[in-house]
Amino acid sequence: MRRIHVKGDVFCTLILLVLICILWYAHQSLTPIWEVVRIEHGSSSSRALLGAPTKGNPPPSQTSNLLHCHQEPTHQAQTKSKPQAKLKSPKGKAKFKTKSGKKKPTVKTTTAPTRPQFDFKEYLRRKDQREFNMLIDQPEKCKGPKGAPYLLIAIKSVAVDFDKRQVVRRTWGKEGEAQKGINIITVFLLGVPQNVTALPLWDRLLAYESHAFKDILLWDFEDTFFNLTLKETHFLRWVNSSCSNIKFIFKGDVDVYVNIENILEMLAGRQADEDLFVGDIIFHAKPIRRRDSKYFVPEFIYGQGIYPSYAGGGGFVMSGHTALRLHAACKEVELFPIDDVFLGMCLLRIGLKPSRHEGFRTFGIVRPSAAPHLQVFDPCFYRELMVVHSLNVPQIWLMWNLLHDPSVRCHTNHAHTAEPFKWTKNTHKQAKTEDSVEADYDMQVFVKH
Repeated sequence: MRRIHVKGDVFCTLILLVLICILWYAHQSLTPIWEVVRIEHGSSSSRALLGAPTKGNPPPSQTSNLLHCHQEPTHQAQTKSKPQAKLKSPKGKAKFKTKSGKKKPTVKTTTAPTRPQFDFKEYLRRKDQREFNMLIDQPEKCKGPKGAPYLLIAIKSVAVDFDKRQVVRRTWGKEGEAQKGINIITVFLLGVPQNVTALPLWDRLLAYESHAFKDILLWDFEDTFFNLTLKETHFLRWVNSSCSNIKFIFKGDVDVYVNIENILEMLAGRQADEDLFVGDIIFHAKPIRRRDSKYFVPEFIYGQGIYPSYAGGGGFVMSGHTALRLHAACKEVELFPIDDVFLGMCLLRIGLKPSRHEGFRTFGIVRPSAAPHLQVFDPCFYRELMVVHSLNVPQIWLMWNLLHDPSVRCHTNHAHTAEPFKWTKNTHKQAKTEDSVEADYDMQVFVKH
């Protein structure tokens, strides 16, 4: 056999060529190679475009249909920076551009907003914590020189709603003497903001506001929707300790318009030492079991089929005597995350059935189908109402001035009476009949053991 002798320089050249080939291959493997491909399988190709991991390797027939691109780390893909690829169109072809002029793929990812789930189990673990410290108090509020005040206006609010508190102070919630020497005082009920970054120096704001207006009551619990029950119990405790001589109380939300004159007419002739609870009473309401609802309550929190009768939280009127009785009853009833229903449980505990009045529109004004052109923001329409819910700051200011403008005249001006007036049947009943069933008022209530 003939031997082949290779010289040293030729051998070195061959080794260099092999190394160059290896480096070129490694360079081509690590560099993103973009190519236009036809997307025949939408689901798997979309996952590849989004950089989602796939289980195992795709079949050989699908390998050529995947986009081979450099994937960013997972933690970088979840940031708000621009995605490297965006979904362009579902017509089957991905078009994109590179530096050389070719089109880049576009992947557009959208996520639907979801309501954060309330931790009911954590609520059950902490619900026995019923007493929180008072951070801002008004101990002299009900100790005026003219004796016991006649009407206390208590408004649920949050720290950031300074403009809403201001419009209440300057319109229907204004303190002072009303007709016939009736003394009216106002307080706002607040907790600690859940998101303190939304209002920097919120505590300084409330301290200045309390110093200027002397109407802020602040407690050391988070001001959340499900903590409104704590706001209810702490307000009743404050009434018991600092305002037990009050004759009547209006309690409501900050986004309502209240016709104080009509409320005073309704209270004329009533005794403050008797039970009274009047509002937009909701009868036979069922618990909401839909998880996407704001009022969702699971069965392990409330297993019964209906709620006791309760007043819509937009606003209601009660006597000081009833408020003191409710304070004692609320200490015996298990806390419930919806404050309106909880107060209904306390009413059931003392055996007091609330009275429904058509002038309290805590669901707003519903335009009747028989009169589609009715102007529901007409001052002549509001003139006969007590409470209207869901109004913004300009609307409250406008309605107050319209109702007190002597140049605004209505075609019909019925004389006011102390007795509740009658409305046309079922004018706004549809807003409350969705979750209603027939039941008796004599039902069980959660009693604290």
